Amino acid sequence: MNITAAQVKALRDRTGISMMQCKKALEEAGGDEEKAIDILRKKGAAKAASKADRETSEGVVLTKVEGNKAVIVKLSCETDFVAKNEDFLSIANNALATALASGVDAAKAEADPAMKQLFSKLGENMAIEVDMVEGEGVGEYVHTNGKVGAIIQLTSDDAEKARDVAMHITAMNPVVLSPDELSEEVVVRERGIWAEQLKNEGKPAEIVDKIMMGKEKKFREESALIKQSFVKDSDKTIEQYLGENAVLRFVRKSV
Repeated sequence: MNITAAQVKALRDRTGISMMQCKKALEEAGGDEEKAIDILRKKGAAKAASKADRETSEGVVLTKVEGNKAVIVKLSCETDFVAKNEDFLSIANNALATALASGVDAAKAEADPAMKQLFSKLGENMAIEVDMVEGEGVGEYVHTNGKVGAIIQLTSDDAEKARDVAMHITAMNPVVLSPDELSEEVVVRERGIWAEQLKNEGKPAEIVDKIMMGKEKKFREESALIKQSFVKDSDKTIEQYLGENAVLRFVRKSV
């Protein structure tokens, strides 16, 4: 199969591995980038490269709490130039206000014609995502760069802890709330990679199962919000920091 220079460069950008290794992995994977990454990881050459690492879009993330509602808006575009455009930012801010006043669907419906109109002016594709959590214990946080944010709902009202955990979510990007929520598909893929790595390291067969169990436990906990070490106090997990309070749900968005 003919592997293009563009394919090799894209894989190199995601993994930081040499061009030659990337080309060989792509050839072995039949041009499939995800399979090539797995091949490189099995050989110990590359760490996980998430889909987020491939994200090249620009845009803005906005969050706001009003009463018992927390809203997050992600408005994406193609270039940083458009991301700073006043009309573009106006669409995002209007969506935030409309979602709080009239709901998520109304915000999306209002934003759609405005995005089409701006597209005709600037010639750049745009997409909007709007989510809301509602009830007691809501909180929000958006990073100073305006590129990543989170909203959260706790079981009981605590504005300081809700904001702290929302900040943690923006920084640590948990995949799920608790370890048992991580999909088996994701775990099975990782187990296949660990098994190949251990084989390459020549680990004795009698201890491989024990090592695999440890790796899976660690992987699940690192992916789950409540088991992650709190960014403001690494001696505590999020679960321990919250004490009798608990996370009901969270939404994180980034561009």
